[in-house]
Amino acid sequence: MEARSGSAPRDLAALPKAHLHLHFTGSMRHSTLVELAAERGVHLPDALVEDWPPHLQATDERGWFRFQRLYDIARSVLQTPGDLRRLLRETAEDEAAEGSGWLEIQVDPSGYAARFGGLTPTVELVLDAAREAEAATGVGIGVVIAANRTRHPLDAKTLARLAVRYTDQGVVGFGLSNDERRGRAYDFEGAFRIAHRGGLLAVPHGGELLGPQSIRECLETLEAERIGHGVRAIEDRRLLDKIVDRGVTLEVCPSSNVGLGVARTAADVPVRDLFEAGARLALGADDPLLFGSRLVRQYELARADHGFTDEELAELARQSIGGSAAPEAVRKRLFDEIDGWLARPQAGADA
Repeated sequence: MEARSGSAPRDLAALPKAHLHLHFTGSMRHSTLVELAAERGVHLPDALVEDWPPHLQATDERGWFRFQRLYDIARSVLQTPGDLRRLLRETAEDEAAEGSGWLEIQVDPSGYAARFGGLTPTVELVLDAAREAEAATGVGIGVVIAANRTRHPLDAKTLARLAVRYTDQGVVGFGLSNDERRGRAYDFEGAFRIAHRGGLLAVPHGGELLGPQSIRECLETLEAERIGHGVRAIEDRRLLDKIVDRGVTLEVCPSSNVGLGVARTAADVPVRDLFEAGARLALGADDPLLFGSRLVRQYELARADHGFTDEELAELARQSIGGSAAPEAVRKRLFDEIDGWLARPQAGADA
């Protein structure tokens, strides 16, 4: 079956996929942010209203501080349990509309604990909200508890122990986020050892604002099974070969990389080079609230800027599912649905 010249490509929102790199507050709809801010009396800067999405550049300390400040302002509108439940329900609705059959959403409960009664009640609230959102939308949801690089490693151990307690209630992984320049991965080895023993996936950020050495620490010291971003592995072929050999999945977020100044344009994000080197990739939106685009847009960029065919895009979707913690039944269903997506003719194709 050959497509006619100029035939419409297959709908990427209909391509079944998993979303593995999405932060909790950063998943909020912009309209919800504006509405909740008005209700709660929270003043939003122009960058989150008239000038949204904000113009960001976080490759220096000042730029990262501005990014973090906007994120903290956005988080401040989430003031009641109902707000958190709404955020997760709307996020799951958006994921369903974009073809996600499985979502792993990352949250640092420390950022919400003071408002919601402590770390444990916060985690239990998020997990309960995730179950509600899952039931309402049909999107499977796993929660990744993330430690903050800018806090003490002992805080990370506390979070790792907490995460392990809820592995049977929806916590699937343990992460490490925030500015790589302010917290080396090896400082958090103890926390990740706890997470590994508890059966959680190790999913730290690395290779975004710093180069290959940051990724190497995640790989060797934290025994990462996925790496958030990891795009700068392309600068070290031996490291990239090790990532390929170990089957580590890189959570590549093109719009985020451009938004934070890691890459000049989406075409400069090495999606094609990583893919052709044999690395397993899971495209992610990171923080749609601050970068202005969700998951389908990342697949559109792979198609438009890197020349990915529908067969290759389907393989990216398979790799996202393969790198996830989704139950086997969910994996099988999504793999079958990807085959079905490919089997459908393109619009305008000859029968």
